[in-house]
Amino acid sequence: MSTQKILELMRPFWGDASTVGSYVGGQFIAGYGQAIEVRNAHDDTVLLTYADADEALVAQADAAARSAQQRWWAMTAQARGRVMYQIGVEIRNNADSLAQIESASANKPIRDARVEVMKVAEMFEYYAGWADKLHGEVIPVPTTHLNYVTYEPLGTVLQITPWNAPIFTCGWQIAPAIAAGNAVILKPSELTPLSSLAVGVLVERAGVPKGLVNVIAGYGHTIGQSFIAKSDIRKVVFVGSPATGRHIAVAAAQRCIPAVLELGGKSANIVFEDADLDFALRGAQAAIFAGAGQSCVSGSRLLVQESIFEKFTQALAAAATNFKIGDPSDPETQIGPINNPKQYAHVKGMLEGALADGARLIGAESVPVPDVPGYYINPTVLAGSNEMSCAQEEIFGPVVVAIPFKDEEEAIRIANDSRFGLAGGVWTHDGARGHRVAKQVRAGTFWINGYKTIHVSSPFGGYGESGYGRSSGIDALREYSEVKSVWVETAAKPAASFGYGANLE
Repeated sequence: MSTQKILELMRPFWGDASTVGSYVGGQFIAGYGQAIEVRNAHDDTVLLTYADADEALVAQADAAARSAQQRWWAMTAQARGRVMYQIGVEIRNNADSLAQIESASANKPIRDARVEVMKVAEMFEYYAGWADKLHGEVIPVPTTHLNYVTYEPLGTVLQITPWNAPIFTCGWQIAPAIAAGNAVILKPSELTPLSSLAVGVLVERAGVPKGLVNVIAGYGHTIGQSFIAKSDIRKVVFVGSPATGRHIAVAAAQRCIPAVLELGGKSANIVFEDADLDFALRGAQAAIFAGAGQSCVSGSRLLVQESIFEKFTQALAAAATNFKIGDPSDPETQIGPINNPKQYAHVKGMLEGALADGARLIGAESVPVPDVPGYYINPTVLAGSNEMSCAQEEIFGPVVVAIPFKDEEEAIRIANDSRFGLAGGVWTHDGARGHRVAKQVRAGTFWINGYKTIHVSSPFGGYGESGYGRSSGIDALREYSEVKSVWVETAAKPAASFGYGANLE
């Protein structure tokens, strides 16, 4: 896709603007910093170039968000819910344009982009229903007091989202934040700001105050760090790599600002010999190859019982050759390219390192890199051990490491032998075993006879170095709320525990 085409797709959202800018207080503001180059991963051409956001935006976004949040919270809960539902309507009405923007800028197959746009609409609709149901509680304290608890908005929150699912994570974070009454400053990846900018416009068209949702186009190490260090934010939410997450957590802690971190994963997908193997085979493909493996919950470690290991992994490798790989704009494409050159080099390096460490390619004789201009890696099945780097480090590409196990105890031990704990799955006809394994594997999300199903109504987050805090469901509303306990004395003559009565005669 050409630069001109992507600008045409954005025109319904930002008018005649000729370059990418941040969206703050209801207006687009061009950057003045270092040039940022966004490449088309399909053919290794430059899609667009824009300037990093200027630090002056920090104060401007702070003021816009603060004012908008006060007006938003002053509305009735029912009115906020109606506006949030209208956001979903706006997204559905612009679904085709949003999907094309997401596909082109995030290098995501258009068939996947269309599904994700609909999920974003559903996110706002779901939290629209929560807007007037954020009830407090009355605590039966053992005194003469009425003690009640209320949930109040934090104020302004900073959300930093990744390049692998920009529009999905945009809705995933904005919807609960504004449902709880907050304003948002969203900093998408500098590689994929376009769909988030479009959503920011649609949110305002639906009726929220201008400045309630601000979208910043720029680098994390420049404008992102400036917002953490100098802005009026009350919480940082980060979705991305563990290394960057650590830096953000430290920066937030220095200001005593809480954080939610949704980081990487090296999830174990466990297949027992008694499973429906055809069903499990399809599940294993979806777990790692969908989205070219660029998903934090990918089933990138495939644990297969020894008795079926060779048969199952050979079948998986054979199935992997049937996917249609290529241009993300083609409706038939199932697997697109790796998003950017840095990640492409990482995936290739991890593959080469795995083979040097003794991992075995299944169904192929050499590293499966097609001879095409773009950043393509064919779906790859490696046989290895859990001690190898390829089984411990996140590859974030269409590469699965298959590991044999003897019995249930060993499968659980291997699954938990990881510093990550984001997700996992098990395939078995033994229902009791499924529940036992789910209970013992340390992961924030776990599937029994399935993989990769998530929904906005269910909490999502990780254990260990996969992060902390939860997105989605009612848990996300709690993450975006302050808890206030109020005590009211109700006794006619309260008992005095300290002090002296005054002589008022």
